[in-house]
Amino acid sequence: MEPIASFTIDHNKLQEGLYISRIDHFGEQPITTFDLRMKRPNTDDILSTTSAHTIEHLGATYLRNNPETKNSIVYFGPMGCRTGFYALLHGAYTAMQAAELFRNMFAFMKDYQGIIPGASAVECGNYRDLSMESCRKDVEQYYQILSSLNEENTQYPK
Repeated sequence: MEPIASFTIDHNKLQEGLYISRIDHFGEQPITTFDLRMKRPNTDDILSTTSAHTIEHLGATYLRNNPETKNSIVYFGPMGCRTGFYALLHGAYTAMQAAELFRNMFAFMKDYQGIIPGASAVECGNYRDLSMESCRKDVEQYYQILSSLNEENTQYPK
């Protein structure tokens, strides 16, 4: 089998940032996959499951309720390695074109004070694994990354 594109990136050189993982086309329709890399790979600093799960609930709720993205969001969810998230949007974008959207999403999450959306047994298959306290530090750190994007953390390392 051929390796998938994301396995060809040198994760030892990868920094926290916002990357375009790929742009796929379904007929004439582009879908952009964003790599929201919150943690440096292959370190001891990864997202806890409660943090990742809470970010997933809040991020998906934000994207699917945002008038600008609710009709173009295809998917938002965590990476298995727990170093970040993938967001798939209908359309072709650059990282800098999407930066404001993701800054706004992380600002929403870091300032969020209400009940976590979908935090009941009826709405979620593991509702006890959610915690605003556990995700707040990760969200605040990544918000700072999104606020200072540059070429180094928007282009995959060679």
